Amino acid sequence: MLRVGLTGGIAAGKSLAASTLRELGAVLIDADQLARAVVEPGTEGLREVVAAFGQGVLRQDGSLDRPALGAVIFADPAGRATLNAIIHPRVRQEAARAEADARARSSGAVVVHDIPLLVETGQEDSFHLVLVVDAPQEMRLRRMVEQRGMTEQEARKRMEAQADPDTRNAAADVVLDNSGSPAALISAIEDLWEQRIVPFARNLAEQERAQRRGGPVLLHDDDWPRQAALLARRLKRLDPRVLRVDHIGSTAVPGLPAKDVIDLQLTVASLEDADALSSSLAEAGFPRLPGVWRDTPTADLPHPELWQKRLHCNADPGRAVNLHVRVEGSPGWQYALAFRDWLRANPDMAAAYAAEKDRCAGIHRNDASTSGYAACKEEWFSTFAAPRVTAWKYDVGWSPSPPVAG
Repeated sequence: MLRVGLTGGIAAGKSLAASTLRELGAVLIDADQLARAVVEPGTEGLREVVAAFGQGVLRQDGSLDRPALGAVIFADPAGRATLNAIIHPRVRQEAARAEADARARSSGAVVVHDIPLLVETGQEDSFHLVLVVDAPQEMRLRRMVEQRGMTEQEARKRMEAQADPDTRNAAADVVLDNSGSPAALISAIEDLWEQRIVPFARNLAEQERAQRRGGPVLLHDDDWPRQAALLARRLKRLDPRVLRVDHIGSTAVPGLPAKDVIDLQLTVASLEDADALSSSLAEAGFPRLPGVWRDTPTADLPHPELWQKRLHCNADPGRAVNLHVRVEGSPGWQYALAFRDWLRANPDMAAAYAAEKDRCAGIHRNDASTSGYAACKEEWFSTFAAPRVTAWKYDVGWSPSPPVAG
């Protein structure tokens, strides 16, 4: 089952995105609706709200007076935190029940959690995908004043109570721009549904990797470290046996051209732990590739059995990932980190690697896959890079640094 988090700043257009996704076939779990349900008259949630904020937040019929409560909490960060501590755990409990019902009906379901404060409550690492609906702040302000009848001061307070746009967008797999017409937003969501969400859900249900076709295309994207960091945080929270997750490979080296494939190294204590994690990784969107996988041994450690690993790849067709699961301290584990750090520390070596990549890409550009491109670079790795990395490690006294995914 594909779990999608949907959020956006107030008046950005999240409601339109949510209704469009529901019409396309998603199971929508609306956190705002659940937040209302958990403080209905007679609930323990409402009793706690009244105990915290007084009888003045109730209407004459005993229901919650939301405007009155809003006037209190939006002027008081401490009060807002108190309300959140009452509401959010109950909302998450009800959302989990709704999600379990959806899973029971179909393992291939797409469940969209519509959560206004998804980033503010630290839930961005809890989903396969996070979608953020965004619009310029002045446009959002105008919508609140003209369409919701707020004063400008009220609207600004509501916006200030949420995460700033840069923080919110940094948590996104996809930012949906709603600065244009409603039809444009709907069209963008329909394209995303067909091209990414539906195939992702299918791949998850079948535990298959997303298809990759075509020869190597080299580029550079300054956003790779942010994307890697987001993926790493999601993986790290899966299981205590995940010791660390590092961004490795070419996309981890600033300015280095690469295929648009993020390489991550997930560290475990043993290959038995790697195998035990296989199902969890598949459910998280990283099915295991079958077969026995080994890194190429170096001349100083020529024993293939020491270089074993497990290899997982992305089920998400919108973000290609190679996930290398290696044992902490093993030769392949050390080399992956040291090679990255060597390239970062030596611009001339990064330039030499870029030249080799460009040479091999030219040879294999019209291939049906990138396997020939990868094989083409092996001699450069073994005869040029490996001995220099080994010498550099001793020269600088290299040791693995704490994990920083970016």
